Order: sequence, then C-alpha cells, then structure tokens
Amino acid sequence: MSVSLFLAWLVHLYTALGAVVAFFAVICIEQGRFQEAFGLMSLAVAIDATDGTFARAVRVKELIPWFDGDRLEDVIDYANYVIVPCLFLLRANLLPSQDASWLAALPLVASAYGFCQKEAKTADHFFRGFPSYWNVVVFYFYVLQTPAWINAFTIIILSVLVFIPIRYVYPSRSPVYRGLTNSLGVLWAISVLLVIYLLPEPPPHLVFASLLFPAYYTVLSFWVETQRLFS
Repeated sequence: MSVSLFLAWLVHLYTALGAVVAFFAVICIEQGRFQEAFGLMSLAVAIDATDGTFARAVRVKELIPWFDGDRLEDVIDYANYVIVPCLFLLRANLLPSQDASWLAALPLVASAYGFCQKEAKTADHFFRGFPSYWNVVVFYFYVLQTPAWINAFTIIILSVLVFIPIRYVYPSRSPVYRGLTNSLGVLWAISVLLVIYLLPEPPPHLVFASLLFPAYYTVLSFWVETQRLFS
C-alpha cells in the first residue's frame, strides 16, 4: 500500500471516529454526565469541521473512488447532530414532560428528510433548509435554562424550517465572508468550550457573549438569501 493510499484511508478512519464519539456521548447522557456529553459533542464538531480539509489535501476521492466518504460523513453527522441531541433533550428534561417524546422525535424525522435531499448542500456551498444544528440548540437550552415551553416552540419551528428551502451559510466553504465567518467561529468555539468547562454555573456574560456568533450566522444567512431572491 502506498503512503498516499494509507493517508487516504487514515482520513476515512478519522471521520469514522465521529461514530465512536457519538456512542460515548450517548453513554454520558444516559448516566447524567451532561458536561462530558457536551465535551464529546464539541469533539464531534471538531472532527466534522476538519475531516473535509484533510480529505481534499490527500485527494481521498481520487485514491479511493469506490468508497463513499460523503455517505460515511452523513451517517455520522446524523448521529452526532440529531440523535445525540434528541436524546439529550429527553434525559436533561428540557421539554414539557407530557409531550417530551414526540417533541424530541420531531428533529429525527425532519433531519432525516434534510439529510436525504440531493441538494442538502448546494453546488455553490450552502445548506438548503435548517442545517440540523440540534447540538447547538440543546446546548443553549441547557445553559440558558430556558422554559420548557419555549424549547418546545423552538423545536417545532426549527423542524419546520428544515423543509423550507432557505439557504444557510456553510461556514468552512462559504463563498461569502468565509474568512470572517471562520475567524468568528473559532472565537465562538473557544467561548463555548469555556462555558462547558465552567458548567454547571458558567458566567452569564460569557454565555451571552457566545450567542453573538449564532446571531451573526443567522443574520448573514438570511441576508445572503434575501440578496439572492431579490437580485
């Protein structure tokens, strides 16, 4: 086996480690170790954010054309961005108790549709429909201690948005403001890790400061979509 081929398989192995991370996150959630679960969710995001860069660097698709790395990534992303957060919703009691099960199941169905769209990621590098950032959603539910009814309403709205073909920025490959978005994303990641480290009582100012990037991302996505629709 050549060095190039070995490196290509190593990248696929790196991506596959996301499944192991999801498995241990489930164990932590079931045991009520929510701080560790968030740490593992963050690790899953780090793997997801970097494996594509590694894959392009070692020309994975050229060297192993018979192995579908995109499908592998979708399977693992569905586990980490959808299944794990939905389980967290239940075990952390973030939803109204009488409706918790079906509300937690909504993202499972909505995101199953979202992941299976042929243009879930458009050719010009945008996500189509709400891009299943359920890990981020449950993180802020938990640290902000938002009321269960607000969480329920948010879950319903975001699940509906999965089906609406609004385009959202794909941070690592965006054709607009990529440098700024990635720089702010790194600062956001650092702030989130600090919040996780300081759980169960992170400083409120740090939590609210960390919300600036999700707000920026949302505004940028809707601004870009508005420009496209009315240009």
